[in-house]
Amino acid sequence: MTPRKKDKKFARKLLHKYRLVVLNEDTFEERFAIKLTRLNVFVIVSLSMILLVAATTFLIAFTPLREFIPGYSSAKLKKQATELSFKTDSLQQIIAINDQYFGSIKRVLTGDVKTLDFNKDSILNAVNEEIGQISVKPTKQDSLLREKVDKEDKYNLFESAIYASNFVLFPPVNGNISEGYNVKEKHYAVDIIVAKNTPVKATADGTVIFAEWTSETGYVVIIEHSYEMISVYKHNASLTKEQGDIVKAGEVIAMAGNSGEFTTGPHLHFELWSKGYPINPTNFIDFK
Repeated sequence: MTPRKKDKKFARKLLHKYRLVVLNEDTFEERFAIKLTRLNVFVIVSLSMILLVAATTFLIAFTPLREFIPGYSSAKLKKQATELSFKTDSLQQIIAINDQYFGSIKRVLTGDVKTLDFNKDSILNAVNEEIGQISVKPTKQDSLLREKVDKEDKYNLFESAIYASNFVLFPPVNGNISEGYNVKEKHYAVDIIVAKNTPVKATADGTVIFAEWTSETGYVVIIEHSYEMISVYKHNASLTKEQGDIVKAGEVIAMAGNSGEFTTGPHLHFELWSKGYPINPTNFIDFK
C-alpha cells in the first residue's frame, strides 16, 4: 500500500461519522442523538484538558487559594511574623526593666538596703584637686583635628556644618560590598551581601514615597529625607512599611532578599541621591 493511500485511509478514519444515541430502556424512545467523528472527539478532549489546566493555574496564581498550598510563601504572613517578632523583643525588654524595678522595691520593703557614709569635705577636696590637674590648653593634636574637621565641613556635601552635624546617615545593613559605586558602568549604588530576611533599616529620618513590587528589582522602598536627599533600597524579600509612612533612622523598613529579574543572590542594592544627583554611599556610611 502506497503512503498516499495510507494517508487517505487514516483521514477517512478520522472523519468517519458515528452516531451517539441515548435511548429510553423501557420504550426504546430516542432521547438524545449526536453525530461525532474521531477528530471531533480528539479536539473536544484536548480543549477540555487545556481549559482545566488554565482554570487550575488561575485559581492557584490569582486567588487566596494559593496560600493553602504547602510550601507557598505569603508576603502578608511574613510581614505579620516580622511585626510580631519585633513586638516580642520589645515586650521582653519591658519585662526585664519591670523585673529590675520590682527587685529594687522588694529590697527597700525588706530593708535589704546598704547605706554609705560620705565625708563632704573629703569629696570637695578631691574634686578641687582633679579640676586643678586638668589642663584646658589645646594640644597640637587637638588643633590639627579641629583644622581637619573645619575643612571637611567647609567642603561637605551638605550646605553648612550645621547640616552635617545634625544629619547623620545610618547603615541600612552591615556586610561586604559585592559591587561598588561605578559611574562609568551607570551603577549608582552599592550592593551589600547579606543573608536572606536580614532586617533592612532606614538610613535617616524621612517619609516613604514608594513601596511596591517591580519585575526588575523586586520589592523596592524609596525614602525622602531632609535636605533634598533620597535613599533607595532594592531586591527585598518583603516590605514592612507602606507609602506615606514616616520612619526614623535605624527603623526596619524591609527584609533583605533576592527578588527581581536583575538580582544575582541575596543582597541589598542601596542608592543615595542628593538634589537629583547620585552620590557614593561609602563616602558617608561604613557598611562593615
